[in-house]
Amino acid sequence: MSKAVSEPTPARAQPVRNRFFATSTFRLALLYTLLFGVSVLALLALFYWSADRALERQTSEAIEAEIQALNERYRIAGITGLTAAITERASRPRVSDMLYILATSDGVPLAGNMTAWPKDVRRQDAWLLFPIERHWQTGEVERSEARARSFELPQGLRLMVGRDNRERLTLRALMIEASAWSLLAVVVLGIGGGLVLSRRVLGRIDAVARVAEEIRSGAVTARVSLAGSGDEFDRLAETLNRMLDEIERLVGSIRSVTVNIAHDLKSPLTRLRGRLEMALRSIDSEGHGELVQQAIEEADGLIATFNALLSIAEAQSGGSAAEMSDLDLAQLVEDAGDLYEPLAEERSLRLEAKAEHGAVVRANREMLFQALANLIDNALKYAPSGGVVRIWAGLGPDGAELSVADHGPGIPEAERARVIEPFVRLDQSRGTPGSGLGLSLVAAIARLHGAELRLEDNQPGLRARLVFGRERAASARQAAGSH
Repeated sequence: MSKAVSEPTPARAQPVRNRFFATSTFRLALLYTLLFGVSVLALLALFYWSADRALERQTSEAIEAEIQALNERYRIAGITGLTAAITERASRPRVSDMLYILATSDGVPLAGNMTAWPKDVRRQDAWLLFPIERHWQTGEVERSEARARSFELPQGLRLMVGRDNRERLTLRALMIEASAWSLLAVVVLGIGGGLVLSRRVLGRIDAVARVAEEIRSGAVTARVSLAGSGDEFDRLAETLNRMLDEIERLVGSIRSVTVNIAHDLKSPLTRLRGRLEMALRSIDSEGHGELVQQAIEEADGLIATFNALLSIAEAQSGGSAAEMSDLDLAQLVEDAGDLYEPLAEERSLRLEAKAEHGAVVRANREMLFQALANLIDNALKYAPSGGVVRIWAGLGPDGAELSVADHGPGIPEAERARVIEPFVRLDQSRGTPGSGLGLSLVAAIARLHGAELRLEDNQPGLRARLVFGRERAASARQAAGSH
């Protein structure tokens, strides 16, 4: 038997995704953010429309008032009085937004604060719209838009009275800026709130998921903790805990019945075997002796089956958890190699036990040795004559692990999840001794130790791995350090 260090298997790549963005809470927050954003934009649009209409009405009323005043001056004093009135009004600072121009039919200005009759004029009902430029003393040029009315006067003159619309344009720019900032604030607050809510909800859901995973691993006593807030999650946790209490009671009842049946049948089978041995010693006929020997072998098979059922029940109940201690897997492999090497040689097989020291786990040594023994028994049973069975223990990519590999027929990938169920045997195993409980017992012991049984292709053959994980090995090292 050789004892050396072998290379661990490569790590498996794990997909990465952002769990927060995948939650229904975050998606709901995004939906509410979208609805709220649309609502804010609609309110801002309504406010802009109302303010714009008010400014337009104010502009129209101011222009109409100026037109009436100028019309009254023209009626009293004619063109001379109208010209004087326009010149006087154009020079007032308080009416600097008002626009006036009295021009000839050719567009030559006679009075007012506009240098020329506008060219790019658009008509809007009875109103005119046109662009204007204001030249300030600082040299800055301000472009805007004007709203005006025009009239034809006697002697081929034309009059235009208008007002600068820069207040409306300023309001429009402010509303666009406010809409952009409001929408940005809604998006930031919505996404931030969605992340906060998702984190809180996901934390509560993760707590339920952890308990479910513990129960799946065999810890039927695990329960969902309550936050004490009395919210829907607490009510759900209370309902789940009551359901788990009932499930634990039913599982306990079934397990108790199974154990009682196994005990009740094991005792008479043991007595039957003892009496058959006594009969075998007192029988003279060789033919009868062979029949009795076959009956003894059948009784041994039945007793082994019930022993396996009792071991599975003990592992599933967690009754051996209190007997756990720090265990170096390398020592376990060396002991198993010493025990099974003669049997391997008897079957014309070579047994290789390789181990790394330092892979320490918290385990029940007797039960874990039983699991390793079952895996070795299977490997020796199915390995071809002249083949090699390899046992390995150490720190792999996923943590501490035990593995047993052979070059036998292996197990098809589609059947690997099914073969760990009790009494399941593949067609290729029908002709070999066994009850179909070996891998079930290994899986039950693995769950008791927080490990995972992985059945993989050994190309050819089967490689069975008991992976304890890094957390399990770390907790064992911490416990060892505390002592």
